[in-house]
Amino acid sequence: MKALAVNPKQENSAHVVEIDAPSLDFVPNGRGVLVKTLQVGVDATDAEINEGLYGQAPEGDSFLVLGHEVFGIVEEVGPAVKHLKPGDYCTCTVRRPGPTMYDTIGRNDITSHDEYYERGINLRHGFMTEKFVDDAEFVVKVPVGLKHLGVLSEPVSVCAKAIEQAYLAQTRLQVWNPQLAFVTGAGQIGLLTAMMLRLRGLEVYVLARTPNPGLKEEICEGYGAHYISTQEEEPADLVKRVGNPDLIIEATGSSYVAFNSMQYLNRNGALVWTSVTGGKNTITDFPSDQVNLEWVLGNKLLVGSVNGNRDHFKKGIADLAMAEVMFPGVTQKILTTPIDGFDNPAEIIDKLTNDKSALKVYVNIAEAS
Repeated sequence: MKALAVNPKQENSAHVVEIDAPSLDFVPNGRGVLVKTLQVGVDATDAEINEGLYGQAPEGDSFLVLGHEVFGIVEEVGPAVKHLKPGDYCTCTVRRPGPTMYDTIGRNDITSHDEYYERGINLRHGFMTEKFVDDAEFVVKVPVGLKHLGVLSEPVSVCAKAIEQAYLAQTRLQVWNPQLAFVTGAGQIGLLTAMMLRLRGLEVYVLARTPNPGLKEEICEGYGAHYISTQEEEPADLVKRVGNPDLIIEATGSSYVAFNSMQYLNRNGALVWTSVTGGKNTITDFPSDQVNLEWVLGNKLLVGSVNGNRDHFKKGIADLAMAEVMFPGVTQKILTTPIDGFDNPAEIIDKLTNDKSALKVYVNIAEAS
C-alpha cells in the first residue's frame, strides 16, 4: 500500500513509500477500526516537517508517514467497537498516549512527558495512506451532513480547545464576559476561530497581511466578523479605533506577531498562542519592561494551546454544524485547493509554500463508495 512520507530532519525529503496494508489485528481487545482514507488536509506543520525543522520517525523506521488532518469512511470494526459501524464517516485525533497521569485519563493533548506521540508529526505514522487502522478511542464520528467539511475536523478541534482553554483559565476572575476579540492570522485556524467566536456572540476582528478585497475578507464578513489587513491598518491603530480586546487568539505561525500581540490585550484579558514556530528567529525591539508592567498590573493571562482531544473534536464538529445553520455556505469557501492523490509530493509542497491563493490545501485520496 502506498503512503506519503518524509525522512525526518532531512530537508525536502517527501516521497512515496510502500507500507504494509493495515489489519484490525493491529489494535488489541477488538477495538480496531479500519478506515478508508477519503481526504487528508495539509498545512504549515507538514511543510515544516518536510523542511526538517522537527518530527521523528516511529521506532524501527527511517521514515515518517505524513498527514494529521484526516477524513475517512469506516470499512470494518472490531467486536468491541460500539459507537461506529461500517459506512460511518469519521476523523481521528492526532496525539496518542504517553506514560503520564494526563495520558491515562484521556488528556493526551496536555501530556507532561518530554516526548509526545502524534500521528503524522512525531513518533507515529500519519494518515496519508490509502487505508489505516486505529483504536476506536481515537476515532470520532462525523455526521453525514458534514461530509463536505469533514477534512476540517482536526483544525476546528484546535480552535475549540484554544477557546475552551481561555474560558477555563479565566474562571480565575470569577466573572469574565469577553465582548471584543482579535484573531491574528487568517489561515484555516484563524478563520475557523473567528467563526466559533462569532457563534459565542463576540465582536471579532481578524488581522492578517493579505490586502483587501479578497477571499479572506469575504469569509470573515460571511461570519459577521471584520477583516483587517495589517498592510492597511496597524494593530495599534485598530486598538485606538475599537479598543483593547478581551481575548486574542494568535494563529499566524510567527513568533514576532505572537509576542507583539501582548501589547494590545485588555486588562483581565486572555491571550492564547496556537502557533508552533520551528525556526530560530529572535525579537530585538520588543518593549519587555512596559509589557511586563502592564501585564502584572492588568492581571493578564497567556495560555499556550496545542492539539485537541476527543472532546475538542466533538465540540469543533458541533460548531461546524451550527455554522452551517448560522452562516450557510461560508465555511466551505475555506477549502480552496484540492489535489488529487499524493503521487506528486512536489505539487503538494509547492501549493503549501508558494501558492498565495491557497487557503486550505487538501488531498483527495478516494471517493466514498
